[in-house]
Amino acid sequence: MKTLRLLLLSFSGLVFGQNIQSIQLFNPQTNDETPVVNLGQQLVLSFDDLTNASEIYRYTLKHYDRNWNEDNLFFTEFANGSLNGLLDKFQYSFNTLQSYTHYTLTIPNDKMQPKISGNFELVVYKDSADRPLFTRRFYVVENAAVIGVNVSRIADAKNPDVNQRVEVQAVSQGGDLNSNVNSISLSVMQNNNPNMMIGNLRPSSTLGNKLLFQQMNLVFPGNNEFYYFDNKNIDMAADMVRATEIKDGVNQTYLHPVWAFPLNYQYQPDVNGAWYYRRNDLGIERNAEREADYSWVYFSLDSDPVDKEIYVLGGFNNFKPGKENMMQYDAATKKYVARIYLKQGFYNYILATRSAGGPLNFGEINGNFWQTENLYQAFLYYTPFGRNYDGLMGYGEFRTPVR
Repeated sequence: MKTLRLLLLSFSGLVFGQNIQSIQLFNPQTNDETPVVNLGQQLVLSFDDLTNASEIYRYTLKHYDRNWNEDNLFFTEFANGSLNGLLDKFQYSFNTLQSYTHYTLTIPNDKMQPKISGNFELVVYKDSADRPLFTRRFYVVENAAVIGVNVSRIADAKNPDVNQRVEVQAVSQGGDLNSNVNSISLSVMQNNNPNMMIGNLRPSSTLGNKLLFQQMNLVFPGNNEFYYFDNKNIDMAADMVRATEIKDGVNQTYLHPVWAFPLNYQYQPDVNGAWYYRRNDLGIERNAEREADYSWVYFSLDSDPVDKEIYVLGGFNNFKPGKENMMQYDAATKKYVARIYLKQGFYNYILATRSAGGPLNFGEINGNFWQTENLYQAFLYYTPFGRNYDGLMGYGEFRTPVR
């Protein structure tokens, strides 16, 4: 155990020095982490500053084309209000070992409002928007079309049990889809994970005022149900937590090891990679925004060494690999290990692999199965005649199991 702790201290120290933590862009209309709203609806941004200061941060918006490239619109073309806003609504943590300042922002607000649909980015910064503290993507939908999504098993001759096929249909809410068909394209994302996206799909056929997307290559690996842990009771070993302690005035949460390369699908409920901050003390639910504490969370994987990088990823870190969430091999315990500083609550996570210079693989460690329950999100973009931007005319989801 001493060897393991020394190893973890050597590669995880950078995380503790980062001040901005626990970034969440939440949809209060649907009570989930999917940052998709209709024009006029609000999203809630929240984050913690671990310096426990009372900094005044700023924010602005950017608009992008359907492929998340710069579209060079002026601010006044896509939003009303001020170019920059002050993010000055905050409260201090209470009854926690880790002191922090909790910030919140609702968008749109009386200072800034998106006025068109499409792909947006919320930029939070201190001195210059060109040097952001962080950014988060979100989507504004104008609801010009109703989007239906269906998912089914696809039997590939070489891999008959691993993939899921997505089919989408779009029905106009009033306009003529066929007149704009050359400007229309579809993007489909799995589990709010920008690494799992298929884009720029043209309609495979039209049926009256209905567009069909039935391409045989609109296929995703099924993955497996997400791993999870719940440390809302931060001093209790439960819900995949093996042990807890307070060391040097900091909470420590040790998870049970997970296993690699399962042979078959095993169902367990998950929230498709999402996460929720919670604190519960002896059955009393606390206000997690300012009362949830922080802990070093120790992840481990039973595995022989492999010639690949392994990352702990989920919605909580935007499925973005980095040094702070890369696992290291501990030869003494024959495990891959990682240590990440996290606000307490309920988390889904996945272990992704990557060969040098290659893409992330989300199914290599915990398997790919057609039965897995995934969230599929369909975004229908168009640029009708006379517009100079890609609008988002419709959005649809599929959250139910494949059977």
